[in-house]
Amino acid sequence: MEKTKCDTQEKPHSKEACASFLRPIKDSLEVLSGKWKLQILSSLMFGNKRFGQISKELNGVTDKVLSKELKELETNHLVKRTVYDTFPPTVEYSITEHGKSLKSVLGELNRWGTKHRKKIIG
Repeated sequence: MEKTKCDTQEKPHSKEACASFLRPIKDSLEVLSGKWKLQILSSLMFGNKRFGQISKELNGVTDKVLSKELKELETNHLVKRTVYDTFPPTVEYSITEHGKSLKSVLGELNRWGTKHRKKIIG
């Protein structure tokens, strides 16, 4: 059985163990990939928002891309889209309980990004 080093402990593991370790990471990256998804989720952590509010907060995302990303996040049960019976219809986005499970991940990315920015920019 071939041994590889695939975890942060640098211990030798089988190829199967390494693949088993990497599979959930790959799945996570597929769901959260792209420039905007984590930013959308971060925005919604601060409360429910309408499309235009999210767009303004993200500054630079096109309506087409934002719409696509919101649909993908909804498909993955991270965001909920609610349509209110008003004229014209009001649409609001909120983070789901499943989406809230990413809070610690977003917090760590925030902390790492802050340290990285200081290291690179000074």
